[in-house]
Amino acid sequence: MIITFLGAAQEVTGSCYLVELDSTQFLVDCGLFQGGPESYRKNLAAFQFEPKEIDFVLLTHAHTDHCGLLPRLSAFGFKGPIYATDATVDLLEVMLLDSAHIQESEALWQNKRRQRERKGARADVAPLYTVAQAQECLEQLRQVSYGTEFKPHDAVRVRFQDAGHILGSAIIEVWLTENNVTKKIVFSGDLGQPGRPIVRDPTPIAEADVLLVESTYGNRLHKTLSDTKSELFSALDDTFNRKHGVVIVPAFAVGRTQELLFMLLQLSREGKLKNLNVFVDSPLGAKATKITLDNLESLDDETRELARALRGGKEAIQFRFTETVEDSMALNNIRSGAVIIAGSGMCEGGRIQHHLKHRLGDKANTIVFAGYQAEGTLGRRLVDGAKSVMILGEEIAVQADRYTLGGLSAHADQAALIAWLKHFLRPPQQTFIVHGEQNIAQVFAEKINQELGWKPTLPSKGNTYPL
Repeated sequence: MIITFLGAAQEVTGSCYLVELDSTQFLVDCGLFQGGPESYRKNLAAFQFEPKEIDFVLLTHAHTDHCGLLPRLSAFGFKGPIYATDATVDLLEVMLLDSAHIQESEALWQNKRRQRERKGARADVAPLYTVAQAQECLEQLRQVSYGTEFKPHDAVRVRFQDAGHILGSAIIEVWLTENNVTKKIVFSGDLGQPGRPIVRDPTPIAEADVLLVESTYGNRLHKTLSDTKSELFSALDDTFNRKHGVVIVPAFAVGRTQELLFMLLQLSREGKLKNLNVFVDSPLGAKATKITLDNLESLDDETRELARALRGGKEAIQFRFTETVEDSMALNNIRSGAVIIAGSGMCEGGRIQHHLKHRLGDKANTIVFAGYQAEGTLGRRLVDGAKSVMILGEEIAVQADRYTLGGLSAHADQAALIAWLKHFLRPPQQTFIVHGEQNIAQVFAEKINQELGWKPTLPSKGNTYPL
């Protein structure tokens, strides 16, 4: 039994782990690398194995840094089943098609730019995969329920547990049997922060021989939800009542957009926001919100009540979902009193780039960052205080105010991660820290050693370990 770390090893994106036994080999996650110009090259070279020899895939959740290379895997010869929770399958049916559309659009734009800059240049930038290939991949999805064991192979038993990260997210428990020896591996996936809106808290796990635990925020503590809501209100109040501008929020379509909608609805019900127009300028965000409202059984109790109110449409706050490009462009005419939530969450593509290009140069406007911004992304440069940024081929001076919400994260902070680890009745024989930038993962490893006495390993991309 061996495991190879193919992504999210001393970095945040590209989650992919290859598990090999004598009788089978499978993947846990198959995600896109994101951030910086090198990400395209990393995605091209992501498969350090033969895709047609992979028997099945276990998927933790529907964020593209965990699922975004599945259509490419299928296009290169993988024909086995992809196991995911019911809600994750629902989300993938829109996420993967949207990702494919982005791949095709970006390749077309790159080729047009090359030909414009160098007359006669070949159109040789290809998308990582096409919409047609994504549609074919969807046929390989298999739904599984939380808490139910199943056997994708004679030597492998699997159980999905709620990770509390986004709708449908899972911790994956895997039992491997070889030569009459059974080992249990636990893949944490992305763990949620307890007490967050929308989803339930992460499920405690008691035992593991081998553990892979994420570390996205392994070096810090989040602000409370109450403080975060106050931060959001301060940004809105300042923008609308002092500057008379517009608030732009880059947001992940799945999870973050829905959290923001529910938080704005709460502020409205508390009487703090009146006559507010909220625009979700993301076709994917609109579809993900509908899927969330259709999965009430997966939501926590408070959010179920808010979801019914949102669906009922009888609130003082007005939520509007844009559909066409023309609808999106018309938002440029709004001068004040609106919140525009648009994808992508790290500002690397999608409609948010057009809004930033249009709004960043105006001091009346505010950009609110509500999610993690990976190294190398446009969002990270803005959060780090860049005075100008390149957007869609144009240098834009940054005049708008910038706020970063300290507690609106779908990832557990250091304290929540340690609390989850303390549920293990005994230390795992091996603990691997994944899904965190190198310096953050190192800080988290030291904290684990200090608090629990474990000696975790920080694998690098391409490292292989016996289990």
